[in-house]
Amino acid sequence: MHVLVYGAGSLGSLVGGLLARTHEVTLVGRDPHMRRVREDGLSIEGAIEAHTQPRAVTDGTGERADVAILTTKAYDTDSAARALATGEYETVLSLQNGLTEERLVAALSATVLAGTTTYGARLREPGTVECTGLGEVTIGSLSGGFIPDAERIVEAFRAAGMTAVLATDMPRRRWEKLAVNAGINGPTALADVDNAAIAAGPASDVGCEAAREVARVARSEGIDLSNADALVALERVAEATARNQSSMRRDLANGCRTEVEAIYGVVEDRAAAHGFDVPVCRTIADLVRAAQPDGDRHRRSADSMDRPDGG
Repeated sequence: MHVLVYGAGSLGSLVGGLLARTHEVTLVGRDPHMRRVREDGLSIEGAIEAHTQPRAVTDGTGERADVAILTTKAYDTDSAARALATGEYETVLSLQNGLTEERLVAALSATVLAGTTTYGARLREPGTVECTGLGEVTIGSLSGGFIPDAERIVEAFRAAGMTAVLATDMPRRRWEKLAVNAGINGPTALADVDNAAIAAGPASDVGCEAAREVARVARSEGIDLSNADALVALERVAEATARNQSSMRRDLANGCRTEVEAIYGVVEDRAAAHGFDVPVCRTIADLVRAAQPDGDRHRRSADSMDRPDGG
C-alpha cells in the first residue's frame, strides 16, 4: 500500500516510520526534519527501535497515494485539505485532535475515516522520533458501522506490526477521545505536570469535571456517552500515559500555539448551541488562550496558519 502522511511531526513521523517497515510511505513535513530523513532515513527509538527509509517532502501538493493520513494540528486542517485536494487518494484518515473530519468531508472527494491513537511520540531531533509509549490505532467510519475501506487500512497497520482496531462505533469514540483530551490537555498544560496528575491529585478533579462536561455535550448531540464512561476512558489514558507530557503542555512550554479551540472551543460552541454552559471547559480554555503566544488573538481563527507539520 502507498501511504502519504501529511503532518510528519512527532506522531506523523512515528506512524509513517512504522508503516514504512512494510509499505511505501511519503512523509510531508518541514525542514530540517524532512531533509535529514531524505539524507539518512528515519530513526525510531524508545519503546520501538527501527530505522526506515520513507520518502520525505515539504510540499504536499499534487501527491498520489492509496491513503493519506492526516496528523497536523487541528488548526491546520483546512490548509491541509486544500493541499490534499490537489492530489489523488482513495481514502483520507484523520488522526488529529478535535472533530475535524467533517471539514475534510466538505473539502475532499475521497472517503474520509476517523481514527484515534494511543501511541506516544516525541520528535527528539531532526531525523529521529521517539516512541514514548506503545498503544493502538482505532479506525472507523464517521457514521459508524462497517465499511471495507476502514478494514483495509486496519490490515495495513497490522501488516506493519502495529496494533490496530476496526471500530463500528466511531461517532461515540470521537467524543470519548474529546472528553479525554479535555480532561488531560488543559489541566496538565496549565499546572505543568505529567499526565499522571490526572489519575490522582488536585488536577484530577478539574480533569474529571471537564470530561463530564464533554460527555454532556455529546449526549446533547445524540451520542450515547455517559459521564461514567467518559471518566473510565480518562482514567485509562491518564494511567497508560502517566509519564507523558500532553501535547498542549509541550506547546505552551515551547511558546507555540495550542489546539485549545479544537478541544475546548468546540465544546463551548456546541454547548451554547444547546442552551447551556460548560464552565470548567470555558475556564480552562480562557486560561490557555491567555497563556499561549499572542494571548487570545487566535480565538475562533482555527485555520490561519499553513504548516504541514504535526504534533
